[in-house]
Amino acid sequence: MTSQFFGLNIAASGLRAANAALNTTANNISNANTDGYSRQKVSQEATDALRVFATYGCAGAGVDTIAIERVRDSFYDNKFRQNETLLGNVQQKNYYNGLIEQYLNDDGSTGFSTLFNKMEAALESVRTAAGTTETKSAYVSSLKSITEYFNNVYTSLQNEQADVNAEIKLCADRVSAIAQEVASINKQINIIEMTGSKANELRDKRDMLVDDLSKIISVEVKESPIVDESQPDRDTGATRYQIWVGGSYELVDTYEYRQMICVSRSDDGATGQNDVKGLFDIKWGTANYKDGDNVNELSDFALDSQLIGGELQGLLAMRDGNNAHYFHGKAPEGGVIQRPDGSVLVKVNVDSDYLKDMNKCTIPADGTIKIGAKTYKYDSWDYDGDSTYTFEIDSTTLSSIPDGGKNVSIGYSNSYQGIPYYMAQMNEWIRQFSSEVNNIMTTGYTSDSLNGVFALSGSMDTGTGAEYSFEQLTTLSENKGYYNLRGGNFTVSSVLLENSDRLATKADITEGESEFGNLTKLKDMFKTEKVFRGATSGEFLTKVLADIALNKANSQTLEDTYTSLENTISNQRLSDTGVDEDEEAANLVKFQNAYTLSSKMISTLTEIYDRLILQTGV
Repeated sequence: MTSQFFGLNIAASGLRAANAALNTTANNISNANTDGYSRQKVSQEATDALRVFATYGCAGAGVDTIAIERVRDSFYDNKFRQNETLLGNVQQKNYYNGLIEQYLNDDGSTGFSTLFNKMEAALESVRTAAGTTETKSAYVSSLKSITEYFNNVYTSLQNEQADVNAEIKLCADRVSAIAQEVASINKQINIIEMTGSKANELRDKRDMLVDDLSKIISVEVKESPIVDESQPDRDTGATRYQIWVGGSYELVDTYEYRQMICVSRSDDGATGQNDVKGLFDIKWGTANYKDGDNVNELSDFALDSQLIGGELQGLLAMRDGNNAHYFHGKAPEGGVIQRPDGSVLVKVNVDSDYLKDMNKCTIPADGTIKIGAKTYKYDSWDYDGDSTYTFEIDSTTLSSIPDGGKNVSIGYSNSYQGIPYYMAQMNEWIRQFSSEVNNIMTTGYTSDSLNGVFALSGSMDTGTGAEYSFEQLTTLSENKGYYNLRGGNFTVSSVLLENSDRLATKADITEGESEFGNLTKLKDMFKTEKVFRGATSGEFLTKVLADIALNKANSQTLEDTYTSLENTISNQRLSDTGVDEDEEAANLVKFQNAYTLSSKMISTLTEIYDRLILQTGV
C-alpha cells in the first residue's frame, strides 16, 4: 500500500521535470544566435509504477528526468563536412587561378600580344630602312620588352608559388592545433559524462572544430563507447573519439593526437626547375614532436594522394600542378655504375614523348631523385638526345648504392594545371622561339656584311651577369640545348643591346646595306612557323589564356555550386539543430503551465494533509 504522502512525491517529480524543461528553454533562447549551438531538450519518462496490493494493481510514481541532450543529426553533419571539403578545394583553386589570369591578361599596353604586335611593327620599320641604326635600336628595344614581360610574369608566378607554399604551412599548423584542442576536449567530455551528465556545450565546441577541419582536409569521424572488460554490461559513460584525415591518417584517438609538420626542402633538394626554394614537404609526427627534433624520424605524408581534399589539396594542386608531366622512368639492370672515385651514375630510360624534348624539360640542374623506395640527391645530369638520362648521385649524401631495375622519379604526378604547368608552358615557348630566331639571325649578315649574331639568350645563375653563348645553347651534350632558358633569365643578347647594328638584316652578303632578306625570313617565321602547340609565335597568349580561362571558369562554377549546397545543407541542419524562437516560445508556455499545475498539485495536497493531520487528529 502506498504512503499517504505518495501524491506529494509525484507532484514534486513533475515540478522538478517542469523546472528542468524551463531552464533548458531559457538556455536555448539565450543561445538562439550562438554559432555552433545545438538546441537542447529534456528527456523524461514515467517513473516505474509501484505495485500495490489493491484492486487497481499498480500506482504511477511520477516522472523521471533522464538527461538534457542535444538535438543533433550526424547525417547532416557528414553531408556538411563532405561539402566543406569540396568547397575548400575549389575555393583555393579559384582564387589563385584568378591571380594567374591577371598576370597573363593583356591590358593593351604591357601584355604579351600588345608587345608582340609592337615588335612586328618595329620589324617592318627596319625592313623599310634596313641600314638605319635608329630603326634597329627600336626593334631591339621591342624585343627586350618581350623578354622583360616574361621576366615579370615568371617572377609573379614564383611569388604566387611562395604564397601558396606559406598557406600550405598555415593549413598544416591549423590541422595540428585543431587536433590538440579536440584531444583536450575529449578528455573534458569523458570526465563529465562518466558522472552520468551530458557535456552538451563541449560537444558543440568539438563539432565546430571538426567542421573547420573539414574545410582544410577531408575528415572521417567515429565515436564508440568504451567498455569495461571486467563488467561488459556496465555503461561507463566514456567514449572513444577518432578522427581520420586525408583518407587514412589517424589524427586523433581520444586523448592522443598527431601533427602535420612542414619541412622545407634543401636548396639542392628541388624537384622542379622553376620551383622557388624552400617548398615544404609534409611529414606526419607525434604530439611530442617539436622544432629542432630529427625530421628523419617522421613519416611521410603522401602529397600525391587524391583523398587529401579540402583547402590543402587545392593549394597543393596550385603549387605542384604539372598536368601530370613529371620525370619518371626506369633504371635498367646494370644501369647503376660505381666509378673508381666513389661517385655513382644512374642511367634512366624514359618513354614519355615530353621527356624526350628539352624544350619541355623541367628537371632541376641538381635536386632530389627517387630510385625504388629510396631518395637520393644528384649533382648533375645528362641526356643522350634519345631516351636515356644519366644522373650523377651526390656522393656526400650516399648512404647506399641504388639498385638497378627500379622505377625512378623526380617529384610526383599532379594532374592539375597549376603554377608549374604555366611556367613550363612559358619556358617551352621561350626555348622554341629563341631557337627559331637565333637560327635565322646567325645565318644572316649585318648591313656592314658582318656575320650575324644570335639575338636571344639567358643569364647564367652565377651571379656574374654572364649569359649563355650560342654554342652553349645549341650543344646538347654539354648544356641540353635551350633547356637553360626560362622566363626568369630570358634576355636579349648583350651584343645586340650594346650595338643594334649587329642585327643580321641581310640574307645575301653581296647585297647593299638596304637589303633585308634575313628580316623577311624572320617575318615569315613569325607568321607561319608553328612554334608553340601548333600555333605561331604570336598566338602564345591565346593558347595559355585558353587554359587558365577554362580552369578559372571551372573552379568558379564549382565554387558557386558548392557554396549553394553549403547554404542548403546548413539550413537543413539548422532546421534540426538550430533554435526556433517561435517553437521555444510555445515550449515556454507549455512548461510554465506544467510547472504551475505541479505547484497547484502540491498546494492541493498540502491542504489535504493539513485537514488530515490537524482536523481529524491523525
